[in-house]
Amino acid sequence: MGEARRRAQDGLLPRKTKIKAKKRGDDSPRIFPWLPVTQKQRDQFFDISIKASWVGIGVLVLIFVVVRFIGPAAGWWIPADVY
Repeated sequence: MGEARRRAQDGLLPRKTKIKAKKRGDDSPRIFPWLPVTQKQRDQFFDISIKASWVGIGVLVLIFVVVRFIGPAAGWWIPADVY
């Protein structure tokens, strides 16, 4: 027998269910009231831009190593400053 039927037969009131509050996307305050960007979004942007800059630095170093050392060692080209 289900809980609702048992409570109805015993003369009890229906069980109260908890109403879940709808979660909004972001509860952090806005930077400016007229700008639809919150402080949490600003922090996420900073984190992403810092990670992207480190990836860019790594790619730049990798390209330098290939152009300066790996390419000439493999015989793909000769650097202009060797002569």
